[in-house]
Amino acid sequence: MAISNFMWTPVILLLCHAIRFPLSIATAMIDEEKHALLQSNWFNGSNFNSDDPCGWNCITCNDVGSVVSIQLPYEPISIQPRAQLADLNFTAFLNLEGLGVQMGLIGIIPIQIGALHNLTYLDLSYNKLTGIIPIQIGALHNLIYLDLSYNKLTGIIPIQIGALHNLTYLDLSYNKLTGIIPIQIGALHNLTYLDLSYNKLTGIIPIQIGALHNLTYLDLSYNKLTGIIPSQIGALRDLTNLDLSFNNLTGIIPSQIGALRDLTNLDLSFNNLTGIIPSQIGVLRDLTNLDLSFNNLTGIIPSQIEGLQYLQDLNLSHNNIISKEKDILLESKWWNINDSGSNYHCDWHGISCNLFENVISIDQPRIHSKQPQLADLNFTILEKLEYLNLSRMGITGIIPTQIGALQNLISLDLSCNNLRGYIPSSIFNLRDLQHFIVSQNQLSGSIPEKLANFNNRSYIDVSQNNLSGNIPYLNDHFHFNGNFSHNKFNGILSSSICSAPPLCSIDLSYNSISGSIPTELCRLQYINLSYNLLSGYVPSEIYSCFHYDCFKGNKELLGLEKIHKGSKSLLKIIIPLTSFLVITFVLGFILFESFRKNKKSIRGTREAKNGDLFSIWNYDGKIAYEDVIEATEDFDIKYCIGTGAYGSVYRAQLPSGKIVALKKLHRREYGNTSFAKSFHNEVKMLSEIRHRNIVKLHGFCLHSQCMFLIYEYMERGSLFYVLNNDNEAKELNWSKRVNAIKGIRNALLYMHHDCAPPIIHRDITSNNILLNSNMEAFLSDFGTARIIDPNTSNQTLLVGTYGYVAPELAYTLVVTEKCDVYSFGVVILETIMGRHPGDLILSLSKTCTGSILLKDILDSRLPLPSWKDAKDVTFLVAIALSCLNPSPNSRPSIQKVSQRLLSSNLPLAFPFNNISIQDLVNEDMPIIQ
Repeated sequence: MAISNFMWTPVILLLCHAIRFPLSIATAMIDEEKHALLQSNWFNGSNFNSDDPCGWNCITCNDVGSVVSIQLPYEPISIQPRAQLADLNFTAFLNLEGLGVQMGLIGIIPIQIGALHNLTYLDLSYNKLTGIIPIQIGALHNLIYLDLSYNKLTGIIPIQIGALHNLTYLDLSYNKLTGIIPIQIGALHNLTYLDLSYNKLTGIIPIQIGALHNLTYLDLSYNKLTGIIPSQIGALRDLTNLDLSFNNLTGIIPSQIGALRDLTNLDLSFNNLTGIIPSQIGVLRDLTNLDLSFNNLTGIIPSQIEGLQYLQDLNLSHNNIISKEKDILLESKWWNINDSGSNYHCDWHGISCNLFENVISIDQPRIHSKQPQLADLNFTILEKLEYLNLSRMGITGIIPTQIGALQNLISLDLSCNNLRGYIPSSIFNLRDLQHFIVSQNQLSGSIPEKLANFNNRSYIDVSQNNLSGNIPYLNDHFHFNGNFSHNKFNGILSSSICSAPPLCSIDLSYNSISGSIPTELCRLQYINLSYNLLSGYVPSEIYSCFHYDCFKGNKELLGLEKIHKGSKSLLKIIIPLTSFLVITFVLGFILFESFRKNKKSIRGTREAKNGDLFSIWNYDGKIAYEDVIEATEDFDIKYCIGTGAYGSVYRAQLPSGKIVALKKLHRREYGNTSFAKSFHNEVKMLSEIRHRNIVKLHGFCLHSQCMFLIYEYMERGSLFYVLNNDNEAKELNWSKRVNAIKGIRNALLYMHHDCAPPIIHRDITSNNILLNSNMEAFLSDFGTARIIDPNTSNQTLLVGTYGYVAPELAYTLVVTEKCDVYSFGVVILETIMGRHPGDLILSLSKTCTGSILLKDILDSRLPLPSWKDAKDVTFLVAIALSCLNPSPNSRPSIQKVSQRLLSSNLPLAFPFNNISIQDLVNEDMPIIQ
């Protein structure tokens, strides 16, 4: 037995040595990792003072304590200036799987990065890296995600990148890379996202790119690529985005593009493409954006494109596309291309086109023909025309019958010209026509009977011509407003002139219409028959329907004086009454001025009598009522700095030199004792609320003659005032606007979640947000509704300011915290846009925000925000849009808003200039989560 034990001893020692040896290696490796982290100077400050890096929120370790992930998606406050990527010893992190750093690092990408063989995720975007992409990056065979965008990298794309067979995401955009696109990229068969845009790449698009069968996103825009678009691109069947714009590509658009059935965005603009637009594009049913502008394309626009029902943006401008409309516009000799400055007819003065470049509006163009005639335009070609306004153009000749070919015409204005001849009956076949104006011409003949077929909601003006004959019968469903005055109509007035009461308004004055006045005219909304040849007695019913002026000038009309006398009798009542009111007002004003001037002399006596009815406290000692009255000269208008829903605000400098804001409330119960007690209790409660972003309420005064609140004074006034003053608005830059919004967020968070019971503001507007001398924001007017009526509840009358009120209040009348959230969303957008966002909010309900870019709604008085501010602005607009959700249950709480703002340090995932409102509405947040 002893021998056996002796024989096993070396084996046991060997096993123990085998166990201790890797443990010592692991310990050494972990120590080396910790040393590398501390030596990098990336992790200084209170967030990284733990001895164990695995406890840092940006570090992830495995079970044995080795670092497997480093994620720094934002710039720590403690980062060292001019920190470099090479400061980190990459060779120490053999187990590293994920590295994401966007901290504004400078320097080069060190070749040691090739030692990270376990790396699957590498994101070095949004830094300031220079130099080349090292070829050693090809050694990272496990890499799935590679993003080096938004740096200053130069040199070529190394061919070794083709060895990254597991890669699914590759973004090298926004650098200064040169050279060609290596054909080795075609070996990345798992790639779904490829963005090489905004570089200086040259050469051709390699045909090997067609081997990337899993690709869904391809962007090669803003380079210097030449050659043709390879037909192999049609093999990318999963592609949803294809952007090759702003290059020097030539040749035709390959028909194989029609195979990309999932494509939603196709941008080939700003190249040198020739040939025709392939009809195969018409089968891309999901296409929402198609831009082929600024090329040399010829031929016609394929009719198949008009069948793309989801298409929202189409730009085919600045090509040599054949347009029959353009040809007939040129043939008319009305337009001069040299003066228009463009060969593209949709750019000409007075021309508007639809999505498919059909002319839909001609609005007072600059006509260069000396004697323009309507016949110069071939209306049979302009079949999409909806609005035609040629008034005051000096047009001569006749109205051609071909104008009846404009089946989409809605409005036709040919007034104030020199037109002669008849009104063609074909015009009244245009069922969509709503406005027909040919007044002040020299037209003759009669009105075609087809006028009865005219659109149900129509306005027709043929006044001041030489028209004659009968006024045609108007049909039973007319919502009609017509002016036939100052012509030569000589028919007999008929009771059936318009049988659609009370929708008809007709002016037939200054004609030669004869006959008697039928009682049926009372069915009309308005009729003017003055200065005609009417005869007979005026029916008694007419007296109560129309004014005397509607029938004057008919010499043979009997009984008209009764209407006239009735009008005079009414004047006899109105004139004395008006005079009495004016005299009363003048006398009242004189007495008021006299009372005001004598008021100061009796103030002391009145104060001695009523002084015990007011209470003011807590502002640098007791504030005397007489001091307030003295400081404002009894609330003289010159001290008024604003007026709101609940009262007027005055600036008052007290004898101590302190400046306060006084809100004099609109109230009529100053002498009510029970009201005074509840008012006192309510204000005392509100005055005890303290928050750095809420305007401090110091006290109140409840007097028999007035009631006012005393607040701390804010030097810069309201946010509304600042945004509506150009100089002030420019001073309120992006960072100050972001801080202002965050300040109001803090105030609402306190009111909704830190007060017991929660306080609902009820009227959050830009007028109720005040700014101090440093442009810091403070919420004011909170609780004023309760002060005015302490017995009110959340089930109340509609409160708030129009344009800021949550939509559900219109039908529920229940005020909740979500009502404040909605108003807060409006204020965020108003602050970012520099104006009230009413139009944008309306467009949200119409789901037409896909083409609205975020950068286009920003306050144009400020330059576009910098990188840091752009992130904050994007987040705030996204939050605002969620706050504006029509359903209160779908809106975030202010607490949730605060949590989301904490993540606003995350970087944008793609260029700020490309972010649309629809992206933010859909919560497709353009950030790296």
